[in-house]
Amino acid sequence: MDLSLAALIALIPITVRLTIPIALTAIGATFTERSGIINIGLEGMMLLGAFTGVVGIHVTGQPLMGILFAMVSGLVVGLLFAVLSITYQANQVVCGVGVNILALGFSSVMVKVIWGKEGISGSVAPLPAFTVPGLNKLPVIGSLFQDQSLYFFFLVFLVIAAWVLMYRTKIGLRLRSIGDHPQAARTAGVNVTKYRYAFVIFGSVLASLGGSYLSLEQTHVFVNNMVAGRGYMAMAANIFGGWHPLGSVGASIIFAFAQAIRFHLTDFNVPNQFIQMIPYVITLLALIVFKRRSKAPEALGEL
Repeated sequence: MDLSLAALIALIPITVRLTIPIALTAIGATFTERSGIINIGLEGMMLLGAFTGVVGIHVTGQPLMGILFAMVSGLVVGLLFAVLSITYQANQVVCGVGVNILALGFSSVMVKVIWGKEGISGSVAPLPAFTVPGLNKLPVIGSLFQDQSLYFFFLVFLVIAAWVLMYRTKIGLRLRSIGDHPQAARTAGVNVTKYRYAFVIFGSVLASLGGSYLSLEQTHVFVNNMVAGRGYMAMAANIFGGWHPLGSVGASIIFAFAQAIRFHLTDFNVPNQFIQMIPYVITLLALIVFKRRSKAPEALGEL
């Protein structure tokens, strides 16, 4: 395995591409769980985003409409999850698992209905790429600003905006108080239900965007179960990151780097199945080690 400086630098753009879907979803999980709602359905929300994104381009012929379709699917499934878990107070874990099962079955059937194929859609037009003049000439990181995805620039904006919203605004203060002491927030006049609905839906939209990146940017097709556990990685990143937007992104980068480094392990005589396991093993280890050190919202899962 080549661990030279040049090899590590070459891993930067790969790591960034692999970070984007996990980080978008992890930030969504952070906001949802800060409101006190456990969301196990991130995997399904990502899968629906990946599917509806391809459907959007297939139907309209416009690449950017794929992003809009993915966001709408996130809004719809987020609303459904919120109604079940908040209004009807159904078990939040069961609701999340139900979303995952629904997404897997629905997307598999609809691929057959729309494209007449088993397990894979037709290819769609790629999204436009963007270059930032000047920044693309920087040493080491210049490639990040050359022919880069719109998702990358949105993630950079989102990280900053999420931190400001959560720790520098009244909305963020209320959100954190709801996650820790919902009854106290109600006593202070905060509409807890409204905040929970808003941030469950917001988190679902971000998860769907994360899933759409996989189909619209990485492959330009939808493949059954193509999310492949990234939703669970995002859940782990949120916990590893201490339910903090910046921490969630940092953990996502670590998990993405674990995925990227697989490409440099092929020189060893190791079965490919073990190489594929590496990011998931690291995710599990991080979850085990840092779960006790991370401080979850005190009322997480309580209504």
